[in-house]
Amino acid sequence: MMLMIPGPTPVPEPVLLALAKHPIGHRSGDFASIMADVTSGLKWLHQTQHDVLILTASGTGAMEAGIINFLSPGDRVLVGSNGKFGERWAEVCDAYGLNTERVSAEWGKPLDPEQFRTLLEADTAKQIKAVIITHSETSTGVLNDLETINRYVKAHGALILVDAVTSLGAANVPVDAWALDVVASGSQKGYMLPPGLGFVSVSPKAWQAYATAKLPRYYLDLGKYRKDAAKNTTPFTPPVNMFFALQVALKLMQAEGLEPIFARHQRQMNATRAVMRSLGLPLYAADGAASPAITAVAPAGVDSEQIRSVMKKRFDIILAGGQDQLKGKIFRVGHLGFVSDRDILTAISALEAALQDLGYDGFTPGAGVSAAAQALTAA
Repeated sequence: MMLMIPGPTPVPEPVLLALAKHPIGHRSGDFASIMADVTSGLKWLHQTQHDVLILTASGTGAMEAGIINFLSPGDRVLVGSNGKFGERWAEVCDAYGLNTERVSAEWGKPLDPEQFRTLLEADTAKQIKAVIITHSETSTGVLNDLETINRYVKAHGALILVDAVTSLGAANVPVDAWALDVVASGSQKGYMLPPGLGFVSVSPKAWQAYATAKLPRYYLDLGKYRKDAAKNTTPFTPPVNMFFALQVALKLMQAEGLEPIFARHQRQMNATRAVMRSLGLPLYAADGAASPAITAVAPAGVDSEQIRSVMKKRFDIILAGGQDQLKGKIFRVGHLGFVSDRDILTAISALEAALQDLGYDGFTPGAGVSAAAQALTAA
């Protein structure tokens, strides 16, 4: 089965083999050595000198930890909502009794940084304690302008909390250069791992907020993880074999290099978008706001769920469907993590065959493969 979805993503064979090792004691010196190595690798990936903490959780768990460790009941927060995951973080804030203000945009459109600037500049009393942004909105294939929004947040003085679940390892997220306070991500995306680990980077400014934050926390208390990480251990039992895999995956990423990783994702995004245009399939996210991790397509003249069904049944290739209000209206092609140019060409060839199978005549056979080959070569 070939996964072309935004997570779980394909896993390299050396990473799979690492998972097959016999577990070791998580309080042993051998594990402490692995912990030290992966912590160093995570700081490299996040482009930070500060803490990057490892949780046994999904990306949602990492984001919830990011929200509850630095805020108090009743705190005013701005949450960018232009898709399923932005709305999820608003719901988490609601659940913990925060004063949640949604800054919304139509699904498929990027958040407007000027809306944040207006609200932040009007807050002369500094009541806004945090701004929460989804960088790459997985549900729609939109990449929000984190850099600009963050600049306005910095001018105000609030914390910025970032869902980088499908952007970290696919797009440039320079944590220290942009002074991002809290950045959450998950193992089953750009890390090229199975699901199971969540990651949270924390700035010194965020730790200052932690000292007075009053939301309830125990298992997700990041102070515990920070204290134990300083000793190369964990506060609770970790998935030991996932640490084996993480160590290998980070080595693979370091061998490729950050800039080549970002360039590869950009190249494959450009190729996938060029393909959809050549096939007459409308793109859901506009140029200039497209995620390098996932391309969302809103087909006309052919049913998106039928496309997904034929791709799975005939070619064993899995595409993602729409979520919530987009269910049945779009399909999504993942090009995130361990995805090569060959995978893009394979998936596009199968997509052309599936479209012909479904009687869709809005393209010239071979147009998609030609567009992909040209875009991949030109990059």
